[in-house]
Amino acid sequence: MTTTIHFADRVVPVSSEPFADGGVAVDGSKIVAVGTRAVLSAQFPDAETIEYGVAAIAPGFVNVHSHLEVSAMRGALDAVEGNFAAWLLKLNAIRSDLGEEGVLKGALTGAREGAAAGVTCLGDIGRMGSVGLAALKATGLRGILFQETEFSPDNRTAKDDFLALAGKFEALKQDETELVRVALSPHSPYTVGSELFELLAQYSILNRIPLSIHAAESADEIELLAHGTGLFSTFYEKFGLEWSSPFSTPIEYLERLGVLATRPLLAHCVRVTDADIERIAANGASIAHCPKSNAKFGHGAAPFEKFLEKGIAVGLGSDSVASNNVCDLLEESRFAALTARNRADSGRLVSAEEVFECATLGGAKALGLDGVIGTLEAGKEADLAVIDLTNDAQDPVTDIYAALVFSSNARDVKRTIVAGKTVYSTAD
Repeated sequence: MTTTIHFADRVVPVSSEPFADGGVAVDGSKIVAVGTRAVLSAQFPDAETIEYGVAAIAPGFVNVHSHLEVSAMRGALDAVEGNFAAWLLKLNAIRSDLGEEGVLKGALTGAREGAAAGVTCLGDIGRMGSVGLAALKATGLRGILFQETEFSPDNRTAKDDFLALAGKFEALKQDETELVRVALSPHSPYTVGSELFELLAQYSILNRIPLSIHAAESADEIELLAHGTGLFSTFYEKFGLEWSSPFSTPIEYLERLGVLATRPLLAHCVRVTDADIERIAANGASIAHCPKSNAKFGHGAAPFEKFLEKGIAVGLGSDSVASNNVCDLLEESRFAALTARNRADSGRLVSAEEVFECATLGGAKALGLDGVIGTLEAGKEADLAVIDLTNDAQDPVTDIYAALVFSSNARDVKRTIVAGKTVYSTAD
């Protein structure tokens, strides 16, 4: 194959210090070298070259928590955001009305939006798993599709619920590719019964299947699990569902059931105690930090810097565009840093470099893909984001991390490359 060198004014490897006037040499799907213009030009004298000028080449962004299949609902649920249970019910009703064709159309739009924002990999959760899988494959993106459970809080149906989910999962596995893998998502501690959780934990460990779970997200969830009361409890009683409160935090509950032993990717973790954070770290679980979605619902601000200080793998997630309205990891990075700095009990300022690492290498670690993506290094997959730096709002670029996190957004992305192939370019 012919080596191609992507040259730009700035290179941000993440695994090492940023540097000026350099590039990334790509052969097929792999990065073969990263270095200055002089070094790469001498090493590959016959290589094709692509010049980006005043721009930064960075690892592709890793969006660890998305819901592509609800992309068609952008703005449709904003009126009920003050009632989380009503929001969930309306979402499911609209998804049913749209049908598979309407949901797929929206998912494709969502995947293209991600690609245009420099996102090269998604941890996507879907009730209609085949839709998200199809959207990722059609767009050329990398990802893990987490097939989500149906609403299944009642232990009386646990075995049947498990068999139905396992059947969906095994069918989806047949359509995996090198770029897109399939995993499982027990939705949350308040919509999945304890027996089903235990069955899925055993299945995950025996078959080495990654899990992703919404956890410790809202006040309603905490009230249900800690006290057995509140909005969700009333809903369960209304429909004759059996569900027993563990009288604990969601994280403690998941540990008790053996779910944390699967090292799951936990989405949100807004309302966690210091003991919960210790549990997450001790079990080697990771966190999908979704600050904009959390704020839009009014759920609160997760203790982001505490996660980092405990060595937990933290990636950033846009969540769905129904709860965030955009998929923009640069904007998410900025919001994550500012929200963490402004939280009343914040212990310190999260730096631009730290949050940019979460958008790249941290996300790769959270998905278990850090051996493959997340940094610009020889031997890794050529997943790149090229960000233009010519906007007046970015000038002057004194600190490249500050310029990317605090002065840039998705509209500055010039090209997105996955496994050496361009999936988005402003030149097209």
